[in-house]
Amino acid sequence: MTEGHHHNTELHDNINRAFIIGIVLNAAFVVVEIIAGFSNNSLALLTDAGHNLSDVGSLLLSLIAFKLAKVKSNDRFTYGYKKTTILASLFNAVILLTAVGAILWEAVNRFSSPREIQGFSVAIVALIGIAINSVTAFMFFRNRKKDLNIKGAYLHLFADALVSLGVVIGGIIMYYTGLYWIDPVLSIIIGVVILYGTFGLLKDSLKLSLDAVPENVEIEKVKSVFIETVGIKDFHHIHIWAISTSQNAMTVHVVVDEKLTSSEITALKCKLKHELEGLNIHHLTVETEIEIDCCNEIECFKN
Repeated sequence: MTEGHHHNTELHDNINRAFIIGIVLNAAFVVVEIIAGFSNNSLALLTDAGHNLSDVGSLLLSLIAFKLAKVKSNDRFTYGYKKTTILASLFNAVILLTAVGAILWEAVNRFSSPREIQGFSVAIVALIGIAINSVTAFMFFRNRKKDLNIKGAYLHLFADALVSLGVVIGGIIMYYTGLYWIDPVLSIIIGVVILYGTFGLLKDSLKLSLDAVPENVEIEKVKSVFIETVGIKDFHHIHIWAISTSQNAMTVHVVVDEKLTSSEITALKCKLKHELEGLNIHHLTVETEIEIDCCNEIECFKN
């Protein structure tokens, strides 16, 4: 087993473990929040429970996508199922946006009929939320820049911890002042926080779904590799896209010096592959063309 393969296997194992722990802890906390929310008439807790439930669904979708991404390619799906990670990210964003709409609607309605709330109990439950979300967010922290789904999980869980902190503060204020309108205000704040984080996730997911150049690829640096490589006279038809939330592919036509031998062209391709791997290009396809007078060749072909 190569060192790189061992590293990737260890990375996948750590990610899978983090997703499973996150799913279990957040699912248990959702049950606690629902019970406490209804018992204490707290819309903030019920809102956060709905948000955490969507997070559980998101984590589950991401876990399934990571499992599918490891399935080998076949004659029908030549890249395997790697792109399911992008679809999961997009679907998670849509789910969260739907949840935000329901949260804001209920919060506005609650202003007209505020209810008495046990602020101290709300604060205690929210404290548990801070602990759970902080622990699970920390498990995704180290690898958050390597994959869009991991980044999404980290941002959601970190935002949840901040939201829970706000609910703790709101619960304490309600306990000492009896200002129960704070509860729907907290719900609106939670909704805005979710909306802010989800918009970026939705935008990135849509870009990858449309085969845009991934954010972790700087195309000018990619082009500079071809410009600076001895033996390459020109290049065109560059296409860079994501085949998953962690792997990118590229195709390019390269015009090489007609004096290069076949072995030198092969060596040139290997050099390009090695250098572009450092620029987050994981699957490279190079079509080489000899430096000739293309117009004359076309005329010859017509004749």
